[in-house]
Amino acid sequence: MKGWHKRPVVHQVTDAQPSLSADIGKREKSYFIKMGIRLICLILAFTVPAPLPVRLLLFAGAIFLPYIAVIGANAPPRGVPGAPDVEDSGQSEIPRHRREIGS
Repeated sequence: MKGWHKRPVVHQVTDAQPSLSADIGKREKSYFIKMGIRLICLILAFTVPAPLPVRLLLFAGAIFLPYIAVIGANAPPRGVPGAPDVEDSGQSEIPRHRREIGS
């Protein structure tokens, strides 16, 4: 068909992902909060005269929170859409033989 063209991909600023530094900052903050809760659980488990089930719960928090904190820090951000379908521009990879590119 004559006149049949693919629609160009239109990118919107609202589709942009957060910056890498903002994402890292958010992950670090979440990690430190979880590790702070772990430290509180550990201190309370040794210092508070509580019944055994409460102390076991505090120890469980101190044991399992590091795992949860690391998994949460390494997880991909939630609510961020994936990369939109981008049409192939026909450009191939950067040639490896070009010195200025670092071959």
